[in-house]
Amino acid sequence: MTLTIRQPLPLLDNDILRTFVAIAESGSFTTAADRVFRTPSAVSMQIKKLEEQLNATLFLRDARSVSLTESGETLLPYARRMLALSNEAVGRFRMPEMKGVVRLGAPDDIGERFMPTILRRFAEVYPAIMVDLTVDTSGQLRRRLQEQRLDLTLVNCAPGMVSHEGEVIHTEQLVWAGAKCGTAHLRDPLPVSIWEDGCCWRADALARLDKEKRPYRIAYLSAHTMAQRAAVIADLAVAPLPRSYLTDDMTALGSRQGLPDLGSFEVRLLTGAETSDTIQAVADSVRFAFSEMIGIAA
Repeated sequence: MTLTIRQPLPLLDNDILRTFVAIAESGSFTTAADRVFRTPSAVSMQIKKLEEQLNATLFLRDARSVSLTESGETLLPYARRMLALSNEAVGRFRMPEMKGVVRLGAPDDIGERFMPTILRRFAEVYPAIMVDLTVDTSGQLRRRLQEQRLDLTLVNCAPGMVSHEGEVIHTEQLVWAGAKCGTAHLRDPLPVSIWEDGCCWRADALARLDKEKRPYRIAYLSAHTMAQRAAVIADLAVAPLPRSYLTDDMTALGSRQGLPDLGSFEVRLLTGAETSDTIQAVADSVRFAFSEMIGIAA
């Protein structure tokens, strides 16, 4: 009887898997190359090697975007689990003292868009540190921090409004968001989707409308940016939003459309009275990941 010897299956390289995940998350080979500290050509070679190992095409590429194939979508959860397990094993030996619970706060807009990725990436590096996230308005988050119910928090505020408070980790321009090819900005009074008093975006937008003597009405009142964007996309209202928040079915409006130009706003990181290595680790990760991701989105 002839004994058939099977070739062993190839072992997947964690460095290549990290590059694969970076491309899947950013939708760009160039952005992923910056994230993993490699050249774009080196990243392309890594993906070519991975596709040869798996005998599958992982990405669909055109001049403007990169998207996962069905095979790529199948591989992604495996890649994330393998990287997480590797980080957990290494962390057990190299950072055994880094464990505990850190209470982090974030406004709704940041919690919706950025926190899932930030927290996932933090957990990959510090698997023994649990982060409890609270999403609320900036005012309520400040109050929770003062009452020691949070260890650190992100807040939105007008530039220079509280120059002594925390540290600025991002500054961005506000724009009037409208539906692409929409007509909401032509209506009189102007329908606005916004949040209640205390929101720095609201204060800037309404003050500038008042200064221009542009009639307006609060058509949609919501604390959630998702709901505000829904009103914009449906062409029911316009809303003051950061430029990076605009999606493909939205457009930035301004003086050409008869709307006053808006100012900017700051994102600040505030920390409580108590400090520890674990709190500092979360703060450092938020600084790095938030600035990196905002830069991509902007």
